[in-house]
Parts: sequence; structure tokens; C-alpha cells
Amino acid sequence: MSRLNYHHLHYFWRVATLGNLTEAARQLHVSQSALSAQIRALEESMDTQLFERSGRRLLLTATGQRVLGYANDIFSRGEELESLLRHGIEPEYQQLRIGVLSTMSRNFIEGFIAPLIGQPKVRFSLHARGMANLLDGLASHQFDLILTNSNVAAEGQDSLWQSQLLARQPLAVVGPPEQKPEAEFPQGYEGRRWVLPASGTELRSAFDGFCSRWHYEPDVQAEADDMAMLRLLARDTGALTVLPTVVVKDEIAQGTLLEFMTLPNVFESFYAVTVKRQFVSPVLTELLARQSLRS
Repeated sequence: MSRLNYHHLHYFWRVATLGNLTEAARQLHVSQSALSAQIRALEESMDTQLFERSGRRLLLTATGQRVLGYANDIFSRGEELESLLRHGIEPEYQQLRIGVLSTMSRNFIEGFIAPLIGQPKVRFSLHARGMANLLDGLASHQFDLILTNSNVAAEGQDSLWQSQLLARQPLAVVGPPEQKPEAEFPQGYEGRRWVLPASGTELRSAFDGFCSRWHYEPDVQAEADDMAMLRLLARDTGALTVLPTVVVKDEIAQGTLLEFMTLPNVFESFYAVTVKRQFVSPVLTELLARQSLRS
């Protein structure tokens, strides 16, 4: 028989969500000492610590963060069920929590969430993180999906991850109009300054390989592993750069930057990653179904 006491879990959920023991006790109509005792009982039954104290504050431990993710799923679905049974109505809105890789193009992210904007019964939140943090958050149900430009390899039929390719963007050489080359690569690019993706990234490795084949040595003025920063450098330094055109689509539309050439057979891929669940929210199912592969 399961040792999990859902009454205790509910108390934990309210304290973790509110972040304040006093306020949680007031809303639950119990004393602080009784609430603390219920949470301690939950920790003892699970043989793990969920909170740690920092002065007067209660902070979630790493395990507490994971438990909170599951509790969010359990009690948000329970509230929807109660509403349906009591009133015969669907929940007022659906919540979607999206984790995004902190270095990804903001323009691509905005395009992905565009179908959600204006839907009165949908609320969503965006959380920028590093890749390891995103996967941890997805595994602990803090996120419903994550957006990344790195594929998450599946490891057999029992793999936790489900990865969907959303788009493939060609890598382009971009720069201000006054820097437009008068000849083909590499002759037309001699003496030009560059701002490039950081060394070690897939995009930089692809560009370095391309340059090597043509025996071209770029004059690198700056590097950045963040697409938003690379966009600003491309716009403001007068140098050439290499990135997917979706990153600078506004600047290209305004004429402040031009696409000079695309690199052959070099793409940046964008993925949506989820975990296998028995229940997937309708809004998430619809959003992923509407994403067509863009190349």
C-alpha cells in the first residue's frame, strides 16, 4: 500500500506554492504548528527533506522542487475534476509552462507561442534556463515542454524524452548594406571583420569548417553564445556575422541588415521536448500539432 498521504501532500503544495508558512496556514485555516507537523509527517513518510530554512524563509530542496512539479500536476487536475463534477463545466483556463534555452532566438520563440496569444482560456509562462536545468525541470514536471536547438537523444523505448523537430533554419552570412561584398566568397570577404557564434558551438564549428575548405581566415572581432547578443552585435558593430535569418528578421525587413549568402547544407534545428505522460493537456497537443516543419 502506498505510504503517500495526499492530505499532507496538499499542505506541502500550498506552502511551496505560496512560499510562506504563515499565509498558507491562514488560507488553510490551521495553525502554523499543525501545518509544520503535517509537512514533517510527509517528509518522514517519504524519508526525504522537502524544505530547508534560511532565516524565517522556507526554501525548497532539490527533491522538494521535483515533488512540487508532481504536486502541481496532481492538484491542478484535481481542481479541474472537482469543477467538472460540481458544476459540469470545464476549467476556466489551461496553463502551459514552457522552458526555453537561454541562448535561443527570441524571434523563433515568439513565433512558436504566437498561436497561444489571444486565446482567452489559455495562460502560459516562459522560463529561460540552461540545458541541464531545462531537462531537470521537465523531468520534475516544472515544465510542460521545453524549446531547444539541441536534440535530446532517445535511449530506447523506455526513454523519458519525446523530441519533435519544429524547424530547420539555414545558416546565413549577414551584415549591413554598406558591407555587401562585390565578389563571391572568399574573394569578396577579404579584410572584413566578423562577430561570430562562440567557439565550440555547432554553428561556429560549421562556419569554421566552411572557411577551412576555402582557406579563408576570418578576422573575428567578437564572439557570443547568445542569439540575442549576436543580433545586437550584428546590428551595431558594422561587422559580418553568421546566424539563422530568423534571428534578425526584423532588421532584414527594415533594411538595416542584408543576407549575403547561405552556407550550403548547414542548418540550425529547433526542437520541442516533452516527457511521456498519460495525460497531455489539450492546449499542448494542439500547439504541437499546429507546428509545421519550416525549412
